[in-house]
Amino acid sequence: MKLYYHPQSGHSHRARLFLSLIGATCELIEVDLRKGAQHQASFMKLNPFGQIPVLEDEGVIVSDSNAILVYLARKFGRTDWLPEDAAGMAQVQRWLSVAAGEVTRGPCAARLVTVWQENLTGAEEAIRRSHDLLRILNLYLSGQEWLALQRPTLADVALYTYTAHAPEGNVDLSDYENVTSWLHRVERLPGFTPLMRTPVGLAARSASPAK
Repeated sequence: MKLYYHPQSGHSHRARLFLSLIGATCELIEVDLRKGAQHQASFMKLNPFGQIPVLEDEGVIVSDSNAILVYLARKFGRTDWLPEDAAGMAQVQRWLSVAAGEVTRGPCAARLVTVWQENLTGAEEAIRRSHDLLRILNLYLSGQEWLALQRPTLADVALYTYTAHAPEGNVDLSDYENVTSWLHRVERLPGFTPLMRTPVGLAARSASPAK
């Protein structure tokens, strides 16, 4: 397997994190986003949308980070991370939709402003959306340790990265104790691997190690 990624990409990290958690080996191929490599013809053949990550597995091409998570869980038979029963799968899918929606429009968009210098006029709205999401997550996590089930699943993998790195987008996590406790639980999972920290936003003020 090959994973086309960028080391600062939160979407890429979702795939890398899950690969690490399940102990799957994969060749990492860095795509230089800052030089526009994602728009070159060779990469556009893999993903016409010009986005990373992309997984290549013996002729099977899977783009979109959440789709890659599902593919890997099914390929390796990891029903512990993606259950086969209707109710369990629906619970996981609910949070994958949040990752593609509220997370993308909130902490992901806020981080785009500071890390990638994109969406510069949308920073205030992205931060507001981030706090709307965090309030919901904080309340939800007051009654359970994990998002979808009583164990970690793809839901936790999909929401982890941009939530953990929200301070890079000037989103303060200090008021969300249940969220930060959940983040720490993810970080204590065997095989956890972090996303490189970018010293921007609120993260620039902290000398603590990256999460």
